[in-house]
Amino acid sequence: MQEKDGSLTGKTVLITGGARRVGATIARTLHAAGANLVVHYRKSASDAEALVGELNASRPGTAAAFQADLLDLARLPALVEFAIGSFGALDVLVNNASTFYPTKIGEITPQAWDDLMGSNLKAPLFLSQAAAPALKKSNGLIINIVDIHALRPLRDYTVYCTAKAGLHMLTRSLARELGPEIRVNGISPGPIMWPEHGGDEAAREKIIQRTILQRMGTPEDIARTALFFAAAAPFITGQILAVDGGRSVAW
Repeated sequence: MQEKDGSLTGKTVLITGGARRVGATIARTLHAAGANLVVHYRKSASDAEALVGELNASRPGTAAAFQADLLDLARLPALVEFAIGSFGALDVLVNNASTFYPTKIGEITPQAWDDLMGSNLKAPLFLSQAAAPALKKSNGLIINIVDIHALRPLRDYTVYCTAKAGLHMLTRSLARELGPEIRVNGISPGPIMWPEHGGDEAAREKIIQRTILQRMGTPEDIARTALFFAAAAPFITGQILAVDGGRSVAW
């Protein structure tokens, strides 16, 4: 964990899907910079509780967890209200939660469409809408975790790529709609973490070889970018920054 620099002291961050993987690293990094954290989770209760315990051990009373299915839109205002009730305000919303799996043409189901479009596009839109009044009061920030495949399709992932392309435009549209009070930016990760289940080792190596820096990135690379947007970029909005080792340039 990085040293506490106090750059987000007194700020409240709500991160969706924050209990594990990249989301947990973002949570730790922003917390280390002084923020209060609300960690949303859907099914990862034990991971969320462990993370919140870890954060509170370093700074008591500065982290809390909230369970919700983000596709249950009626629950979203309660998530925002929980953040405000826990820490008095909401300053940063990180739309990180996502589902990711292949949808081959000929095998795409309405259920897969609803799930992938829901988690990657619908939920960020409606949660941002629910959070907007609080974020306007704090001159806050929305960070959307997009994907370099929003602009360059990944074979067999048609629905996922379409959803992330929508999130790319949603980021820019929200920046225009919610400014000047709220900044909205996106981060587009490249090869950072492989999916937990399955995967083709040869395909992975091919992806790395097509990356200018010839290596994978780390969750910390994404977390540091989120910290930059939150603490050091007050004049940046409507931008999507690729954090991909040059993968999108050397396609």
